[in-house]
Amino acid sequence: MSTSSRSPDDISRKIPDVVSGEPCNSPYPSSSSISDVTQTFHFSSGNPRIEETRGVMLLYRNDIGLPVERKPLLCVLGVPNHMTYADFCQFCGSFVHHILEMRIVRNDGMEDRYSILIRFDSQDSADKFYKHFNGRRFSSLEEEACRVLFTVDVHYTGSIEHKQSSSAGPADQQPACPVCLERLEQDMGGILTTICNHSFHCSCISNWTDSSCPVCRYCQQQPEKSICNVCQTSENLWMCVICGSRVWDYAGDNYVHRLIQSKTDGKLVELNAHCVDANNGCGSCELGQPVDCGFSEALLNSRVEAIVNEYNDLLTNQLENQKLYYESLLREVEEETERQISSAVEKAVTLKLQKLQAKLDRCLKEKNILKDLNENLLKNQEIWKEKINQAEERRKKAVELKEDRIKQLEEQLRDLMSDLESVA
Repeated sequence: MSTSSRSPDDISRKIPDVVSGEPCNSPYPSSSSISDVTQTFHFSSGNPRIEETRGVMLLYRNDIGLPVERKPLLCVLGVPNHMTYADFCQFCGSFVHHILEMRIVRNDGMEDRYSILIRFDSQDSADKFYKHFNGRRFSSLEEEACRVLFTVDVHYTGSIEHKQSSSAGPADQQPACPVCLERLEQDMGGILTTICNHSFHCSCISNWTDSSCPVCRYCQQQPEKSICNVCQTSENLWMCVICGSRVWDYAGDNYVHRLIQSKTDGKLVELNAHCVDANNGCGSCELGQPVDCGFSEALLNSRVEAIVNEYNDLLTNQLENQKLYYESLLREVEEETERQISSAVEKAVTLKLQKLQAKLDRCLKEKNILKDLNENLLKNQEIWKEKINQAEERRKKAVELKEDRIKQLEEQLRDLMSDLESVA
């Protein structure tokens, strides 16, 4: 969605030669059943001084609940002009994260209100938005209620160019948000197109507290016209805002009780209230004489100076707002960096702690294994000591038996030898 040249193809489809009150080739069947559950609203968008785009949107009626053939495309009707884009984004709350695109349009015959076409990322999000906000008041301080309707289709009937606009960029150039200068992509966040056809990220326009467009300063909410309480005149009203009656003369640097228009050249001159013979044709007053060049030059210089001062004040105010905005961005970046550093440190400490804990568990396991092995070896040592003692005792007994046997055999041998000697 471009700031000036790109048509809203994602929300609607431009159909040429569609005139209000005449039949048009629509992709939806024009049966009586469809007309019974739908209603038509004429709308327009764009800056009326430059280019104005007109169209018709076909909406489901509010009394049929959730239509069967509904789409994730909703229309919020009758939003008050005093509600800025940031106020509406704040009013949507957490649903802003599910919004792919929002487009602001003005309805015919409703100068103090505007409507918003909203496209969601899923049908479930659109249904939840409809159930949550339909019939809900915009704030607790006013009686205005949010009116949400499902959209069947949007037809653009054409555009009227009142003034030659600046040349658009290349057709293949990706449009960018005028605030953050990032590309306008729906996967990076929702896109909001103002009533003057300028597109922004929803997160960027949420920080813009003014009701005017950040690019062209166009404001849908028109200022109230001042009128005289006596004669109901609405033009050339001059009155002192302090005393309510006297006018400040910038050229003479003082108050004047009344300024009248000279009949000769049409310039404003002071009426001398002290001249009592003015009504009797007094010729000594200089009210009818033309004002000199010095007075005109001083008056012109005072007006130019007032305009310059107003511009400087506006520029200072906007620079201060930009400063606050970018300082808030810097704070957000610093906070995000601190959070990332803290998260990285916490992850590193946690990982190191897990490794040390695993190593400690392995050491404890090895300790328990060695402890069990040592206990088993001590038990086996006692058993083997008993076995060795028993074997030693058996060996001693065997040696004793052998020695006794040897003695017996020696005695038998001596007896045998003695018997042999006696026989010989």
